[in-house]
Amino acid sequence: MSAAPGLAPTPEPTGGAPVNEPLRWPLEDLWQALAPRLPGFTAELLATVDSTNTECMRRLRSGQSEPLLLVALAQTAGRGRMGRAWQSVGAEPGAALTFSLALPLAPRSWSGLSLAVGLCVAQSLQAELPAAGGREPRIALKWPNDLWLQGAGGPERKLGGILVETASLLAPNTAGPAARWVVVGVGLNVAPRSSEGLSMPAGCLHELDARWDAPTALGRVVPHLVDALETFATQGFAPLVAPFAARDALAGRAVRLSDGREGVAAGVGPDGALHLQSAAGLVQVSSAEVSVRPVVAS
Repeated sequence: MSAAPGLAPTPEPTGGAPVNEPLRWPLEDLWQALAPRLPGFTAELLATVDSTNTECMRRLRSGQSEPLLLVALAQTAGRGRMGRAWQSVGAEPGAALTFSLALPLAPRSWSGLSLAVGLCVAQSLQAELPAAGGREPRIALKWPNDLWLQGAGGPERKLGGILVETASLLAPNTAGPAARWVVVGVGLNVAPRSSEGLSMPAGCLHELDARWDAPTALGRVVPHLVDALETFATQGFAPLVAPFAARDALAGRAVRLSDGREGVAAGVGPDGALHLQSAAGLVQVSSAEVSVRPVVAS
């Protein structure tokens, strides 16, 4: 059967040798749902790629002028914030979900976008937040772009991460101003993985429900992500301060910034900045400046 317009043929992945992939990816369903809202929208499954964000950027700079969803079975040079690696080579197909969504966006302000994306992903996967300290894991948000699992009697675990990048691109055959594009990359652990070499234990969606698989998570997250981006463009991050606070993994905890500053995390502001209560008073920290980690008591 031939693919619908805007779809790479599925389930045969592109970008390398064919892969025996038993999972049924919902690319056609996503295309049918999103194409009316995103003219020219395409969705593609790649067997292997260096990074879905990098590939989206390459295509945009090579003339791609329509919204694009790239899903990869494996990444050889996946990237997180501040150049950190996120690789899925060697894992079973579907053990992790890695995808990037690229579309034009013109928000009033870009501040807080990575937080808005993280909140959207968390709410898409876990609409009702379990009680803190309960037996059911809860998806928490570690400022500015990580998703953690908390609770269920274990240590905090990293479920996934967000990478948001932007580009200004001229539309083909136009003399007008450049359009601003956003590329949102999402990486999630679906099945258990080794934590060897990681800065914290790895968590996975199977801890929430063993029935989760990568295609189901993709189908759940992407439509909500498009909604969230469109809402962010008109409203910014301010309306999300309270729901973010409900999942804030750092609030009230002693933290240390990568530039050496220490203090107690005191939530986030309407612009997405981290509020840090330090010896010098209340400081606002932007995500572009530093990374932050909880202080582990000795």
